Amino acid sequence: MSFRQTIVPGLCLLALLSASTFAQTDLDSRVEHGYADSNGVKIHYASLGKGPLIVMIHGFPDYWYSWRNQMEALSATHQVVAIDQRGYNLSDKPKGVENYDMRLLVGDVVAVVKHLGQERATIVGHDWGGAVAWTLALMRPDVVEKLIILNLPHPRGLNRELVNNPQQQQNSAYARRFQQEGAHTALTAEALAGWVRDPEAKKKYVEAFKRSDFEAMLNYYKRNYPREPYTLDSSPVVKAKMPVLMIHGLDDTALLSGALNNTWDWLEKDLTLVTIPGAGHFVQQDASDMVTRSIRMWLAR
Repeated sequence: MSFRQTIVPGLCLLALLSASTFAQTDLDSRVEHGYADSNGVKIHYASLGKGPLIVMIHGFPDYWYSWRNQMEALSATHQVVAIDQRGYNLSDKPKGVENYDMRLLVGDVVAVVKHLGQERATIVGHDWGGAVAWTLALMRPDVVEKLIILNLPHPRGLNRELVNNPQQQQNSAYARRFQQEGAHTALTAEALAGWVRDPEAKKKYVEAFKRSDFEAMLNYYKRNYPREPYTLDSSPVVKAKMPVLMIHGLDDTALLSGALNNTWDWLEKDLTLVTIPGAGHFVQQDASDMVTRSIRMWLAR
């Protein structure tokens, strides 16, 4: 959204903030909330619009509201469903690191698709949601119509960089800290929401994180993130069978852009890669308009 009117800067800022607040409040009143059962684990979702199904999966630290701007735009032509991953906000928070295995996280998304009466969906994932989306596409291609990934390289690309790129190894130190016992005790809702720029949205994030389980959040890292010593994945390549759109904010310091190289070697169909200078890890909010327009154009091909 852009404002090109010539008015007093203070009034322009006030108008922008008021419009943003109204849009968020309006979205809150229009989304429909529900729960899908994933083998006894309740997965909360928010739904907006009608049409072909899009399922959006957030990462760390985040919740369904991360996709608010994309939901607003895409709901004109699609049913857009954003989930809370297990451990977060209104979804169940089972205890035990084994309950955050990638296969179970994939199963949660499949459960949402089936609960909504569909066989297939366009799957959108960011960060850990991107890892879940990649794995879902490789394990259950029958469920994935199209795949959209934000700031999460293909698992083989990330694996290669962790093995060979000292800068990626250094920048992944946070993940190794998260894997340590008791690491969740240092987390607070306020600190986890520190990346959120919009003040009204930040309030919602703090509330959502207070409803979340910090230990569960870090169980994603303990169960699924590669550990040292890093070794190259030598398993047979399974290629993704659906078209893929990747969007990557180039200022991401956690997941460096070098891991994007050779993604095309692991796909059977076309890849569209959009890189955005000046946008960081949370690209769907840092460059919301460009992300939304890129997705809309790609879906309409």
